[in-house]
Amino acid sequence: MSDHATEDLESNPFITEESTQTPFQDESLSSPPAPASIPLPSSFSAEAYPQDDPSAELTSEQTGAQEDNRARRASVAESERPPKDAIQIVDALKTSEGANASYIVYCIRFEGYEARRRYSDFYSLRQALATLHPCFIVPPLPPKNSLSSYAIAGTNPSKAKEDAALVNRRKRMLAVFLNRTLAHKVLGTDKTFRRFLNPEIPWNDVLHSPPVTLVPKNPLKAPATDPTDADLLALFSTLPVPPTSASLHTPDQRFLDSEAFTAKFSAHLGGSMEKVNRRLMKRWTEAANDWGEMGGGMNGFALRMGEDGQGGLDEATEKVGMAVDSGFTETNAMLQAWESTFTEPLAEYTQFSAIIKSLLKYRHLKHVQYEMTRELLESKRGTLEELERSELEAQRLEKALERVRIVGDDGGTERAVPRESGSEAAAPLPPLPPSSAPRRSGGGLLGALSHTFHGIVDVDPEATRRNTITKTRESINQLDAALKALTQDLRYASTTIQADLDRFQRQKVADLKEMCIDYAKFHREWAAKNLSRWEEAKRAIEAIDTD
Repeated sequence: MSDHATEDLESNPFITEESTQTPFQDESLSSPPAPASIPLPSSFSAEAYPQDDPSAELTSEQTGAQEDNRARRASVAESERPPKDAIQIVDALKTSEGANASYIVYCIRFEGYEARRRYSDFYSLRQALATLHPCFIVPPLPPKNSLSSYAIAGTNPSKAKEDAALVNRRKRMLAVFLNRTLAHKVLGTDKTFRRFLNPEIPWNDVLHSPPVTLVPKNPLKAPATDPTDADLLALFSTLPVPPTSASLHTPDQRFLDSEAFTAKFSAHLGGSMEKVNRRLMKRWTEAANDWGEMGGGMNGFALRMGEDGQGGLDEATEKVGMAVDSGFTETNAMLQAWESTFTEPLAEYTQFSAIIKSLLKYRHLKHVQYEMTRELLESKRGTLEELERSELEAQRLEKALERVRIVGDDGGTERAVPRESGSEAAAPLPPLPPSSAPRRSGGGLLGALSHTFHGIVDVDPEATRRNTITKTRESINQLDAALKALTQDLRYASTTIQADLDRFQRQKVADLKEMCIDYAKFHREWAAKNLSRWEEAKRAIEAIDTD
């Protein structure tokens, strides 16, 4: 049994990058002792994670060097990151080409080329990326418009494809999806993603050709390192698949903390912030409409005041009406900026939390699969040990019976024949009865039943036992090789998922900072523009001649 493996673990992948050491219990599988005549496969000591030396302490010089290297890598990564608008969706066209009903195609411009894809193509692209790269956070797509979204936007669902606001919103969010994918160091260089941006390659051909078609439907039947590796796919096809509700015997505290934080993060965004934000936008929209009506009434009132010729009252009333109209205009402009720079990113991060939950669930099930495979391998080795013990016992009995030789089958005499000189003679056995001809079974139904019964009964238990031993040994060898591959795969999945969670944390902090700045900016601009209008109205009111 191996020692408990330890690793520097991050306490929370969303909040901090400070690490703690979380023990991970992992026992090796020891083979039962076997006789030399029947060799067993070599025992395999599996460790789920690379083991670090917790007693090693870094000097201040080493710590400083690590920080310098980290800062250098961050600056290089920042300089190599493509601009946020490297991919643009320049247009959305309504067409019915190749279909019975009309649909919207989005014109994607990238590096001088322009490809046209419909929403279902984006959806299949994301599915392909998530399948080919199960350890990475694939950005979300804008959800399909629901009846509630049509109600909020005041749009008829049958006319949704003609609604400019809904189409423009989807254009923005699809462009964000493409640019986030492009910025990812692995997803952005994926051949399938690059083919999606190539207008000369039909997307349907990409979906029905390798590597997309090589990946099995169940991700636990494929390696996380490369789901298209044929050799590993053959090994992973023999692994047990755990149920989705399965729990771990030795969970990793690092990922338990991640799951707990993700649940809280998702509940806070989707349960409170998004709802309050939508209510605020709805009330601002209602206020803008009321200000528009009030502005029209004030302007009409100003015209009536002008007919009376009262000094300055008509001009003051007109300035107040213009200020109210400004509230309507500037509020609508603010709501557009509000939607694109705050509401849409907020909804996107609600989707991100669901994606991270799914990613952590995948890693959890892979860890359960690892434990189940070890238990299955240990069980089969125990079964093999019992079978071999029975085989040895049968061999000893056979050697004992070989000490007695029956001279003939025709009722001849028997005598003890010692196997070695000086050995004691065995007691003579009674003569065997003369052999009789086998009794023929009856025909018809009775004969058929008799034949079936003799086929079911094990007529040669020794051969069956040896055959079972051979099959069990082959199964153990296969599981042993699969467990070695699964151990490496679990190590890769844990390390890669943790690294991508850290990357996502940095992205999230930067995005939330930008969202808060934009939120303050469009409110400030709204207030500044309205203030100038009301200051003009104030001067006009102060100039009214009341004498």
